[in-house]
Amino acid sequence: MPRRKTTPAVPTRDRILEATAQLMRRKGYTATGLKEIVNVSQAPFGSVYHFFPEGKEQLGAEAIRVAGRQYNALVAGFFDGAPDVVDAVRDFFDTAAEVLRQTDYEDACPIATVALEVASTSETMREAAAEAFESWITDATRYFEASGVGSDRARELAVLAFMLLEGAFLLCRTWKSTEPMEIAGRFAVRAAHDLTQPEASSPVPQPPRRRRAARAAQ
Repeated sequence: MPRRKTTPAVPTRDRILEATAQLMRRKGYTATGLKEIVNVSQAPFGSVYHFFPEGKEQLGAEAIRVAGRQYNALVAGFFDGAPDVVDAVRDFFDTAAEVLRQTDYEDACPIATVALEVASTSETMREAAAEAFESWITDATRYFEASGVGSDRARELAVLAFMLLEGAFLLCRTWKSTEPMEIAGRFAVRAAHDLTQPEASSPVPQPPRRRRAARAAQ
């Protein structure tokens, strides 16, 4: 009889970090309690302090870094899979809007909810959030540079795109509407088009496309 394949168990530390990142994304740092983290991660309570002896602040900072790396991988997937950066930007904003709809506006940026809350009260977590944001900007800048945009303008475009994204997340969650994300996406696409194809005479395609929405929402 063939042996049944088994899925490797997720290490306890990873489960704790994943649960923390998920809860903080939806509820923020203060409202996320250690008991809830333990329940969601199905980890022994003592394991939290075993892996994170400095307590909740250390755990929160590590969870931010984990979420930042995951988001980086998501961004890379859009840029690597699109025919050009304009398409990548369009798809990214379209998918962000779709994910918001599918999750009843609960799943937004994995960092911003916490960053706004703790930036003035926890230097440890502020630094972790700043590192995550900077890594996103750096990667996006590299993709824009590869499309022929000068390094300074490429970074400006990356910063602009993420500013539009984060502002849109805030309004979308508050209004429970994707209108802000759709507006932000159009401006981000226009900026990417103008910088990467300054001599193009064809108009920027406007209809939204959600080719990766289902995959990203999983």
